[in-house]
Amino acid sequence: MRRQIHFALVTTFMTLSLTPSASAAEAASLAELEQMTARFAPAPLRVDTSKLSAGDRAALVKLIDAGRVVNHIFMQQVWSGNFALYDKLKQDASPLGKARLEYFRLNKGPWSDLDDHKAFLPGVPARKPMGSNFYPENMTREQFEAWVKTLSPEARTQAEGFFTAIRRSPDGKLHSIPYSEAYKSDLKACAQDLRDAAKLTDNATLKHFLETRAAAFLSNDYYASDIAWMDLDAPLDITIGPYETYNDEVFGYKAAFEAYINVRDDAETEKLKFFGNHMQEVENNLPIDPKYRNPKIGALAPIRVVNEVFAAGDGDHGVQTAAYNLPNDERVVHEKGSKRVMLKNVQDAKFRGTLTPIAKIVLTPQAQGALSFDSFFTHIVAHEMSHGIGPHQIAVNGRATTPRQELKELYSAIEEAKADVLGLFMLQLFFDRGYMKHDENSLYTTFLASSFRTLRFGLNEAHGKGMALQFNYLTDKGAFVHKGDRWEVDESKIRGAVRDLAHDLLTVEATGDYAGAKHMLDTLGVLRPAMKATLAAIDHPAGKVPVDIRPVFVTAEEIAPAK
Repeated sequence: MRRQIHFALVTTFMTLSLTPSASAAEAASLAELEQMTARFAPAPLRVDTSKLSAGDRAALVKLIDAGRVVNHIFMQQVWSGNFALYDKLKQDASPLGKARLEYFRLNKGPWSDLDDHKAFLPGVPARKPMGSNFYPENMTREQFEAWVKTLSPEARTQAEGFFTAIRRSPDGKLHSIPYSEAYKSDLKACAQDLRDAAKLTDNATLKHFLETRAAAFLSNDYYASDIAWMDLDAPLDITIGPYETYNDEVFGYKAAFEAYINVRDDAETEKLKFFGNHMQEVENNLPIDPKYRNPKIGALAPIRVVNEVFAAGDGDHGVQTAAYNLPNDERVVHEKGSKRVMLKNVQDAKFRGTLTPIAKIVLTPQAQGALSFDSFFTHIVAHEMSHGIGPHQIAVNGRATTPRQELKELYSAIEEAKADVLGLFMLQLFFDRGYMKHDENSLYTTFLASSFRTLRFGLNEAHGKGMALQFNYLTDKGAFVHKGDRWEVDESKIRGAVRDLAHDLLTVEATGDYAGAKHMLDTLGVLRPAMKATLAAIDHPAGKVPVDIRPVFVTAEEIAPAK
């Protein structure tokens, strides 16, 4: 999934005030802001809600309201100065002021997601704080690590856990505070919206999830509601709460709040049950030492195809999510698997608005005919399914742990690369066994074109960094071939190269090999000259292609206008 992450080993980070300082960046001009905003093509999202029951249509209004509260929580998590700055921006009605406010809303803060998180407004830190607002000002990485060593096992688990913020006491000592306290007033309001929606819906599984998630917002215990979310089977497919950890660029520990309010596409969901029925077979054939394979995987893992009505918080800033695979709690993944949710209307908007024009620039004329939305969509499905296979519970020197804990800030990029390449491996396996239509050229060529779509997100984003690693590995193996100023796939080499890369990434995760992960990212997670030249061609002013879409939630505004 799409989020931001920085991969350097950072020893110190700082959250600064709104007061201008020597580290503050020079503000972007009106023309620059207009160019930056234009990188995101407006994409009206309209969703047919006519088939929903009367109760679900009424519940949908409350769920959209809850999503708007999530925006408020997420802005607090990004930076302590966000609200003061936001209020100031809303008071400026000049053309420059309006442009600043629009780009601020797009990024949920004063730093540009597509520009290495650099500031575009005056009077703020030059770059987004590495720890966002999850940690206190002036705290070093070493201070945190020294502190957690003094804690009891239970307290350390809380300090390093998803759902606590780290603060300083008046005496300067670090302590953890549960999200239920840190965002108490907002979570009470959000919980009330969920309880109201639960009373309105006539679907038992949605009612149960909303009630348990409302309780979790107040108790800070998300386990039961994550289980309920895994069992959710409803026309309204809802994801709301703290999930992804990409905004914690120091350790990757802390979860940011997000919301996706969706309507399930029953016809497409039915087609994709096939994937869930074959995950154990894929696991049994992973190109890795058999001792690392999981003999019991995926039997309960659902997959949903939905259309997005509204997204908020970490689910709606910068580059948009096309699909997600949750939850991240390894206890739930081990017990229930993980759910894959495919945002079909978002994917369609991305394909039409960005990938189609990119392909005309980056692919050879012979290869362009192989571009296919079906291949694009199917690989995203396979990518999300691949997050649920491979190593999850591992042992390092006899110690039970997880790849996320061992790889720390490197995990997100390695995991995204693993999911990409395992998606290709999985589909090739299905082709070879006659389970799916045999269309290798379309699969690999569409992936090649889509690589440049992802690389444009930048190397400080997990998917971008992971894609650079894959692209360079496959190029070094001769699977991606540069011809003049265009690219194509060598069909005689791509299968073996994909298998080799899958083996290497899986082994890094299975062994918790931090040094190996760092070496791969340092040597392969870079932009080489040929890649830079192609990216420059995509961004040439004469035929500039949007980097991503900017959803316009038309149906949400019609159903529940913002107050």
